[in-house]
Amino acid sequence: MRILIAPDKFRGTASAVQAADTLAAGARDAGWEPVTRPLADGGEGTLEALGGPTETSTVTGPLGAPVEAAWRLADGVAVVEMARASGLQLAGGAESNDPLAATSRGTGELIAEAIARGARRVVVGVGGSECTDGGIGAVEVLADLAPLDGSRGYLVQVAHDVSTRFVDAARLFGAQKGATPEQVGQLTERLRALADDYLRRFAVDVRELPGSGAAGGLGGGLAALGASLKQGFGVVAEGVGLAAAVREADLVMTGEGLLDVQSFEGKVVGSVAALATAAGVPWCAVVGQAAVHPDGADVIDLVATFGRDAALTQTLHCLRTTARDHLHRLPVPPGRDPVPGPSDPPLGDAT
Repeated sequence: MRILIAPDKFRGTASAVQAADTLAAGARDAGWEPVTRPLADGGEGTLEALGGPTETSTVTGPLGAPVEAAWRLADGVAVVEMARASGLQLAGGAESNDPLAATSRGTGELIAEAIARGARRVVVGVGGSECTDGGIGAVEVLADLAPLDGSRGYLVQVAHDVSTRFVDAARLFGAQKGATPEQVGQLTERLRALADDYLRRFAVDVRELPGSGAAGGLGGGLAALGASLKQGFGVVAEGVGLAAAVREADLVMTGEGLLDVQSFEGKVVGSVAALATAAGVPWCAVVGQAAVHPDGADVIDLVATFGRDAALTQTLHCLRTTARDHLHRLPVPPGRDPVPGPSDPPLGDAT
């Protein structure tokens, strides 16, 4: 039996690649043939999902100091992940961030480097940002390369994981980046002024574009230069050939750290489930914790099964055990015998 394993990350405990590989090990324990497609929705993990880094460049960090940022270039396609150049964690988290000074300049420098190195298409994953600068830092770097719409031999695609409008970016996400209520107001006024400036300079009205507020408005800044805004899951799914892999599977297993209402609004688990359902392929989800329980869905909750401490500290052990035990209970195709599962390793050896 062929199982497609296509999870998102389990934030803070396992990357999508680690989760996919571990679930695949459990599937093999149960006698299944696993195919892995680690996924992302345009946020953190997009670079790994699309093949992992091949390059490293020194760029301007989120608060001005230089940082080493990994990115990918292969077969004329570059993948840049904003979190690697302009990420909140690089700024030391919300407590150490300077929301008014934080800049997207380093992400623009990575895009420019990719174009200079011959990339014909640049995919920019924009999750995990530290800035609400409306993309002006990146725009200052890239303005001379515009338009970024393919007419000059290179196309930039922004893979976003939220559909936030440009001027709403500070109101919705500023506090997560350390902004006080007063600073949120200042940032919102700055975004309004930038929208007017982009319209004047580039004849592009970014205010109502879905995703233009992603990454504190970087989506809108790049759109003003001609980049296309794309729903992140779709970009990643196309890049890894997900639809074909779903059609070829007997079962699809997906997963993420927290299953909630947003999981079914363009995020990985809901999108994978929709693809599987459309293809007539059964699916299940292994999640760290389920805040919602969709009717008829086959969802395994690690916290409910193993307890919170084990689910958070021994996630890989829990994932492998869950895949093995769950798949052992499913029918085995004719001519094949069930494969006995191995003894559980001690929790301390799970990784």
